[in-house]
Amino acid sequence: MSDGWWRISPGALDDKLGIEVREQSPDRVVATMPVAGNTQSLGRLHGGASAALAEAVGSWAAMVHASTLGKVCVGVDLNITHHRGARDGVLTATATALHRGRRTATYDIRIDDAGGRLVATARITNLLVDRD
Repeated sequence: MSDGWWRISPGALDDKLGIEVREQSPDRVVATMPVAGNTQSLGRLHGGASAALAEAVGSWAAMVHASTLGKVCVGVDLNITHHRGARDGVLTATATALHRGRRTATYDIRIDDAGGRLVATARITNLLVDRD
């Protein structure tokens, strides 16, 4: 732990998707992901890739918050709305705390393209549980 909280260490799927953490705190996590390598058959960003990016930043933020309480987190809800497609470039996802409680943490996630245009929005809720 550093600064009194746990630092993010991306997992295998995050590495496959090319997700890189740029900023992290209990209130906010920012990460990037390339569109290249994360497209569906028509050459557009795959909705599952943007959902995985949203899940990653939201869960990371919840985990950082949980670590300040000596806990870990598990996801219980993720919803995402896709607003526009993307064919190239790098996406930026920003998770911002809506609720940081003792039992749950909820984050709002915004995914923008390289031009700052909104690609998707999401919300994630994580349950905070004792470490095993």
